[in-house]
Amino acid sequence: MKTIITSSGDNVNSKFDLRFGRAGWFCVYDKETHTTNFIENSFKNSNGGAGTKSSEMAAELGANQIISGHFGPKAKDMLDKFKIQMIELHEEELDVKDVILKIENN
Repeated sequence: MKTIITSSGDNVNSKFDLRFGRAGWFCVYDKETHTTNFIENSFKNSNGGAGTKSSEMAAELGANQIISGHFGPKAKDMLDKFKIQMIELHEEELDVKDVILKIENN
């Protein structure tokens, strides 16, 4: 199962980003292989439609679920359409590695 974790940087020590569509990076975590791959979110500075475009990107990356702090209404609609589970965390002090530990312990 692939989980996207929104991140402010390109490694597991980066801060968890509470924004979905405007997150700087997506950490793609594969629970089966315990591997991470960081993909820069090319839509983070879009004038509009960042959530929709980021949702399409998540589907292309094969995500089963996304962990972020907030999903806008258009992003929610798109992710529902793609059948990608959305998990909201509101703990802004977390690093990406902390979120991965939460996944591993569930």
